[in-house]
Amino acid sequence: MRKLKVCELFAGVGGFRLGLEATNGFEVIWSNQWEPATKLQHASEVYKTKFTQTDHSNQDIETVATTTIPDHDVLVGGFPCQDYSVASTLKSSKGLLGKKGVLWWSIYRILEEKVKKPQFLILENVDRLLKSPVKQRGRDFAVMLSGLANLGYAVEWRVINAAEYGMPQRRRRVFFVGIHKESSIYKQLEKQNSPVWLSKHGILAKSFPIHTKEINYQNFKLENDLVRLSEQFNLDSKLSPFKNAGICFNHHVCTAKVSPNYKGPYSVLQDILQKEDDVAQEFYIPETQLQKWNYLKGAKKETRTTKAGFSYQYTEGNMTFPDALDKPSRTIITGEGGAAASRFKHVIQTTKGLRRLTPIELERLNMFPDNHTKLKGITDAKRAFFMGNALVIGIVEKIGKTLLEHLKTVE
Repeated sequence: MRKLKVCELFAGVGGFRLGLEATNGFEVIWSNQWEPATKLQHASEVYKTKFTQTDHSNQDIETVATTTIPDHDVLVGGFPCQDYSVASTLKSSKGLLGKKGVLWWSIYRILEEKVKKPQFLILENVDRLLKSPVKQRGRDFAVMLSGLANLGYAVEWRVINAAEYGMPQRRRRVFFVGIHKESSIYKQLEKQNSPVWLSKHGILAKSFPIHTKEINYQNFKLENDLVRLSEQFNLDSKLSPFKNAGICFNHHVCTAKVSPNYKGPYSVLQDILQKEDDVAQEFYIPETQLQKWNYLKGAKKETRTTKAGFSYQYTEGNMTFPDALDKPSRTIITGEGGAAASRFKHVIQTTKGLRRLTPIELERLNMFPDNHTKLKGITDAKRAFFMGNALVIGIVEKIGKTLLEHLKTVE
């Protein structure tokens, strides 16, 4: 079987590429990475250094013409979480106009304009996507599912916590896999009912097994007019109808709350640590700063005052300090780097004292190769920022392997 050609959008430092190409069944032929509001495009520079100086675009994706993107089999990307409401229809075309700067509509535009549409989509986002926005819970995701259905895609999704499947970080993200009606897997899906696909035979079910007993499936149909859907979806409910797993086939949604059924090995924070002799002194916390770290990590109940002079009671709970070494790590955030004390940065206890995590350790928590983000001119804080934005590549690798296996069974 030939390698599937991949287009990687919002590529960051190449997490999707690393995960898919590790299977030896995918080849990224075009990529795009653009960081708005910054002159120095650090992530793009890392990407080009590690992978390719050609077939990589460092241009705002909203300005990239679809005709310049080569035809591909799989479109992937971890796009920003924004407000995805549909502003209006475009009278001069069949397209739709979302809010300016909302990058989901760039994905939609590319898929809509491609004559030869990619057979598969693998997309990633924060799990609050299933509940956004507050006043219309689930509307954003409904717009995406219905829009993709209009373009001929069935979509399965799952909220996956990497640590629940043996990986070293508790990072919860929603992954969704689109399957185009021209693909052989779509034809396989047509022959099965949605609950069976969701729980046993789907790409995500095979990649990340779940407990299949006593699943409460909920079914409903989505409006195919995206403007009307955007205006009217779920106006009368405080809860999103979308659970942590589901499938949308021809605008019909089947969704359920599921739990992982994983029986393999587990990794913990201890497993990814560098040898202490390899860790620079700058990562250790001086005793003079311990009081501030303890305060920020500790529980609080205190009166605070705004700049306008308004007083209010502020409370927050205790954070584990230092972080437990015998469990998967907490989620990496973009502000992980730098020496300043922080409530949310990881701190571990070692024989030499308390210290922060190194860039290599942060890379390992996302299952990246050591020093993948190391490049002249890139600070440790920026490397930490990259990992805060990245995905756990082991998840992508599992999805890629399952997709290849599915294709082998239907060809």
